[in-house]
Amino acid sequence: MIIAGLMLLAVPAAYAGVMAWLRGGNPGSLPPAELVASPNLGDTQPGAQSGNPQLAGSPLRGRGAGGEVAGTAPPQFSILIAARNEAANLPQLLADLQAQTLPASQFEVLIADDHSTDATAALVQAAAATSAFFLRLVQLPAGQTGKKAALAAALARARAPWLVCTDADCRLGSGWLAAYARLIARHPETQFVSGPVLLTGPETPLHYLMGLEFAGLIGVGAACIRRERPTMCNGANLAYCRAAFEAVGGYADNTHVASGDDEFLLHKIHARYPAGSVRFLADAAAIVRTAAPHSIAELLRQRVRWASKWKHYQSAASRQLALLVLGANLALAAGLVAGIIWPALWPWVAAAWTLKLGADAWFLWPALGFFGRRRWLWAMLPLQLLYGPYALAVGLAGWRGGYKWKGRRVS
Repeated sequence: MIIAGLMLLAVPAAYAGVMAWLRGGNPGSLPPAELVASPNLGDTQPGAQSGNPQLAGSPLRGRGAGGEVAGTAPPQFSILIAARNEAANLPQLLADLQAQTLPASQFEVLIADDHSTDATAALVQAAAATSAFFLRLVQLPAGQTGKKAALAAALARARAPWLVCTDADCRLGSGWLAAYARLIARHPETQFVSGPVLLTGPETPLHYLMGLEFAGLIGVGAACIRRERPTMCNGANLAYCRAAFEAVGGYADNTHVASGDDEFLLHKIHARYPAGSVRFLADAAAIVRTAAPHSIAELLRQRVRWASKWKHYQSAASRQLALLVLGANLALAAGLVAGIIWPALWPWVAAAWTLKLGADAWFLWPALGFFGRRRWLWAMLPLQLLYGPYALAVGLAGWRGGYKWKGRRVS
């Protein structure tokens, strides 16, 4: 029984050790210098104090329009947004961009319409006529579909050295872009920035479970970046230097994978550039909010889409972490079954559960504090009870491939 108990305890113990190591890179555990930026930098031109030639240049003058603005220098940030049937969400996003504290002369917005069947294109064209910032609609040609194609089409028309990505259904705080400018000014060697994303929705048990899982993913992604072992990020909030994107070949080697416009790029840029080139933007002003899936079925479709890229990972850190997390959760589930069959194992089972849940709580506490959602911690035990079979089912479905997204069947 001792050998069996040690076997039940081995993976949760290894998991707890890794989480303890990662906790120092948790966004809620970072030192104040990483969380609080220069108070006035958001009102100045990005890079003016850093000497970064990628962020220098004259401001863009004139109101937004659908075409080029003659006689003006390019902006410092190009915001790339892929949109398919987002007419209901884009007005809120455009209002958030209009409210940015970073001057409108310093950024442009390119929205790539992925063959929408609603009023997405007309809405963007109408907004471009009156926008204070430069706003352009990019239409995908026939035969090109999907988020990567949309982002690539927008990037081809972008003029800035820094490209910032978010999703059409997200909400942004007024200091979102200024937070990016502050980080890049402080760290001019940066090539890729991963930003925080918060799941929003009604105060229901299901939302607490989804929100807690999502916050854990964002927290682990941030901590891995801080520890120079990048594993994950979220395409709803990230930025990268155009030169770095081109140096690693962009999406060229993974265009056949529908998902992964974010993490494959993260892995390649980290492999290509030295330590310190990839950073997490641990600034509360940079938090992007996105609505939680409305149902369990929608949640599963989203997670299967994410899981479909796992088998294409070239990053050893990503594969190792995914296997460790899956193994720890399956070990707890197996422990419950073993305890029922062999009651003498219950002390070992209890020790394994204590190690795993204790490590999760210790890691999540500062992360949830960063997002202002520590009340979600009560959902940790029910989430753990569900997580083993959930993670296994999603992982197997993602490995098999095939799902429906945005009204399309993806093989």
